[in-house]
Amino acid sequence: MLFHFCAAFSLVVYPAAFAEQERPNVLFISVDDLNNWVGYMKGHPQANTPNLDRLVKRGVAFTSAHCSTPLCQPSRTAVLAGFAATTTGVYGNGDKFNHEAYKMLPQYFADQGYSTYGTGKIHHRKSVTKSIFQVNYLPEQRWSPFESDEVMYTRQELPSKATNNPRHVIANGPAGERFLLPFNRMQSERSPNDRKGESFDWSPFDLSDEAFGDGKVAAWAIQRLRAHSADKPFFLAVGFYRPHIPLYAPKKYFDLYPLESIRLPETVRDDLVDVPASGKKRALSAVTAGTHAQVMKYKQWKFAVQAYLASVSFIDHQVGRLLDCLDSSLHAGNTIVVFFSDHGWHLGEKQAWGKQTGWIHSTQVPLIICAPGAKTNMLCDEPVSLLDLYPTLTELTGLPSRDLDGVSLANLIKNPKLKTNRVVKTYITSDDYVLSGNRWRYIRYGDGGEELYDIKSDPREYRNLAGKNLHQETIAQLHSRVR
Repeated sequence: MLFHFCAAFSLVVYPAAFAEQERPNVLFISVDDLNNWVGYMKGHPQANTPNLDRLVKRGVAFTSAHCSTPLCQPSRTAVLAGFAATTTGVYGNGDKFNHEAYKMLPQYFADQGYSTYGTGKIHHRKSVTKSIFQVNYLPEQRWSPFESDEVMYTRQELPSKATNNPRHVIANGPAGERFLLPFNRMQSERSPNDRKGESFDWSPFDLSDEAFGDGKVAAWAIQRLRAHSADKPFFLAVGFYRPHIPLYAPKKYFDLYPLESIRLPETVRDDLVDVPASGKKRALSAVTAGTHAQVMKYKQWKFAVQAYLASVSFIDHQVGRLLDCLDSSLHAGNTIVVFFSDHGWHLGEKQAWGKQTGWIHSTQVPLIICAPGAKTNMLCDEPVSLLDLYPTLTELTGLPSRDLDGVSLANLIKNPKLKTNRVVKTYITSDDYVLSGNRWRYIRYGDGGEELYDIKSDPREYRNLAGKNLHQETIAQLHSRVR
């Protein structure tokens, strides 16, 4: 097994003089919208993720990892380009990005003699994902068992989308079924004039894993692992779509979480009373999902939590399939495994649903790195950024370093208890940002609004301490330690 191989290596950083065939492979696994609801992070007491937990036993898990921007395209652009939004100009999903102006992570590995494969959602834009790998596979059925043209509202159906009785009939389901969308029957609050089907939805399907895009992605990646020879290193990027909405998954994963036993996220009454207007607007808007008021009106909170947990377990199983294949392959002892999410996701905390807020539910992400010679079964609580992945992987593989915005985590992988006194910066927009340190988190809005939380005593960020004179020095120190 990979755990045994990892333990056998004596070095954590590979020397640049290594021959091509001796360089470690990279299995690069990303997921979409996964917060801290995984077993080892204890974000939700019912989260069942045995495969992510066993991956932690093989390497180092970073419990204070944060995205560069809490939105799909800017986060993934930062990871793959190695530069923050201040350099790329990508703060939103609709921002233009010329990837040809950058040496994207898999392209750099290809230049250094690696075979590069990509499947699923790696970059937010399919065109970018297709162009930055030597070989790629993107399933048509990505978000659900339905074909993309089937989840488009017709002109006749569109007027109902913003009503109390939204109707979108799919007459050609995976087995010829007839479906009425959305399954949760919630009135749409997002872009009612958009012909796309409503994504803020959830439901089980009595179908196999490979009826879904994520099952197809795992199967394709497994084929590549089995077929690749040991004479040339590979960089295999596997991007899973879940637990992004719509929260559709095979029924067997819903069965792991009986509805009557579902525990809702911990919340407090009047949590937004000390939050500035900019923060309240982000919490209460339906920009990236829906609103808490709508979820409560339709009595869907437990159903949504159940569906999210089911989607997490669905992805956990796909990760397990990849690890099982790796363990039985020629590459078991010479492969770095990276697992991360592009950003977090709210499920009612601070009355928010979705992402693109400055709170920890949105910026914090799971990050696990298993490298030959690294420490095993270790947690590192030092603040780190997803921007660090690019320089970390170049150092661990012995490739020439590049001048990037992140810093290598190789020293923390070698010694997870190392103290860095670091603060990492997350850009919500070009005007709004977050500073995350060991004890303090600070949110600054473009209109001057501020939030400051002592996450040691207040990990769920209930008490905003900003505006109190005694903390001005704390805020200044946070700014001085950003790197």
